[in-house]
Amino acid sequence: MQPNIPASAAPPTLQVRNLRTHFFTRAGVVPAVNDVSLNVGRGKVLGLVGESGSGKTVTGFSIMRLVDEPGRIVGGEILFGGRDLAKASEEEMRQLRGNRVAMIFQDPMMTLNPVLRIDTQMIETMQAHRKISHEDARQRARDTLGMVGIPSPDERLKSYPHQFSGGMRQRVAIAIALLHEPELIVADEPTTALDVTIQGQILAEVQKLAATTGTSIIWITHDLSVVAGLADDIAVMYAGEIAEYGAVDDVLDHPLHPYTHGLLGSVPSRNKRGQPLLQIPGMTPSLLNLPAGCPFRTRCPRAAEVCVQSPPMAEILPAHEARCFRPHLENAGVAA
Repeated sequence: MQPNIPASAAPPTLQVRNLRTHFFTRAGVVPAVNDVSLNVGRGKVLGLVGESGSGKTVTGFSIMRLVDEPGRIVGGEILFGGRDLAKASEEEMRQLRGNRVAMIFQDPMMTLNPVLRIDTQMIETMQAHRKISHEDARQRARDTLGMVGIPSPDERLKSYPHQFSGGMRQRVAIAIALLHEPELIVADEPTTALDVTIQGQILAEVQKLAATTGTSIIWITHDLSVVAGLADDIAVMYAGEIAEYGAVDDVLDHPLHPYTHGLLGSVPSRNKRGQPLLQIPGMTPSLLNLPAGCPFRTRCPRAAEVCVQSPPMAEILPAHEARCFRPHLENAGVAA
């Protein structure tokens, strides 16, 4: 089911409809992304959350058309500016990436060339997509490094990636993604390796960027506390599917899907002092051997006979969807 947007609202920057990305391995077909639909409005931040292996990173790579063999997009649409990126040529994607759409990787060395100075990499990135003088490009690079908290940016422009710490390299990678003020940024856990102070600074800059330039952002993370303070909307993924989707306050305050409920219950701040942490029992199932019906049913305390069927994505509350036959309606003050 495609997430609903008001008829009067402006068209979203990005619309993903029924996206399916499979990996064709010797052991079988892995449905890493299975019928995923989401919207990202102009100037909005969508938090894409879930456990490791839930499919959130592959969703981001699919949007950017960066999925390598043996994986490939086998169905669905990725609509950006009226264009279906799932059908765009590699040359069209090359013109888009780094200019109108950008990705921040979890590993900064996927962005940085180890044998080139930082100024060379940033200036070439700008000149590849726009007519700009060397001096203006250098000034833009300097300002962007300062924006992400790198001290003495003039000096650091002359450095090579190996002369930075891991956290500093990540800040440089984030700065490169921000250079063109793209319309869409896909950020794959970019602040995981950073200390809390710098993380907070970068999250504030991301919010400012979205608010002032209209840049839309997909923030992929497993950290619910980051999403709570950053995102406008949230999509919770499990086993390649979106389990729950809605406004961030609605989903975090009134989780409907038992998986979302379990994730929030395992956050230490939500548990009583001295009591054991609540845990979701069991392990995430192998995507090669998913249980019949709801993929969460073998770990779900609310599972019933109906759960051997596959639940559809449904709008259970206004603008709040879940893929569940037995949602936690009591969390929203609704009789089950």
